Amino acid sequence: MKFTKMHGIGNDYVYIDCFKEQVKDPEKLAVCVSDRHFGIGSDGLILIKPSNVADCEMEMYNADGSRGEMCGNGIRCVGKYVYDNGIVDKTTLTVDTLAGIKTLELQVDKMSKQVVAVTVNMGEPIFKPDQIPVLFEENPVKAVPLVVGQERYLITCVSMGNPHAVIFVEELERLDLAMLGPCFENYEKFPNRINTEFVKIIDRSHLKMRVWERGSGETLACGTGACASAVAAMLNGFVDRRTEVELLGGKLFIFWSPEDNCVYMTGPAEMVFTGEGIF
Repeated sequence: MKFTKMHGIGNDYVYIDCFKEQVKDPEKLAVCVSDRHFGIGSDGLILIKPSNVADCEMEMYNADGSRGEMCGNGIRCVGKYVYDNGIVDKTTLTVDTLAGIKTLELQVDKMSKQVVAVTVNMGEPIFKPDQIPVLFEENPVKAVPLVVGQERYLITCVSMGNPHAVIFVEELERLDLAMLGPCFENYEKFPNRINTEFVKIIDRSHLKMRVWERGSGETLACGTGACASAVAAMLNGFVDRRTEVELLGGKLFIFWSPEDNCVYMTGPAEMVFTGEGIF
């Protein structure tokens, strides 16, 4: 089976072109290829498949084999893959996901003729607790106190196609996410588990963020998490509609449009290497 390793600001996945390949057991394959010592090494597995309703379909799995609804960094790489490999020949394209059909605008380098950055219409943020889903009575769940591990946190919850809990903090670097992350991910208020973002406000147009992704642990970046963090910061009045989100792996640029209420994410997509193996 042929595969491609790609990343969006360090959020790396193994991609398989299912226009050419067949995958029988993607859950087990995701666990196998994601292992950074005995596999290829990644935050998960993404299958690029034909679609009857869009230019292609993105089927995404976390490193533990669980299915994910959406991946912001992953979908940018899907856009780069299908353009650079001639599956599509246009710079505006659609990708079908479990979170709905997403529209991508590709930025193509004139010299290399390859995609260097992608803007994704991530859709409207969801605040209704039962649609995120989270088990809170507040609507929206904005700066709601929650005690986790004997500490009190103020959380803001939003779905960007998958569930997020955003926490604003004064100190990022010293946070023990290996300890905190699983406590939030598996907390009883989050029936489908949760992605948790710890965010520091730098100024009105700049956030710094660390993320614990359900099923994968701490990652260098999370596109939906960056969108959720920016929206949560805007909802709480901390930043303006257009903001930069700085993650461990790089920067994403988020715009929550007042015209259509959709969130637009812009960032790079890069190919690391291709390979072939027996799985």
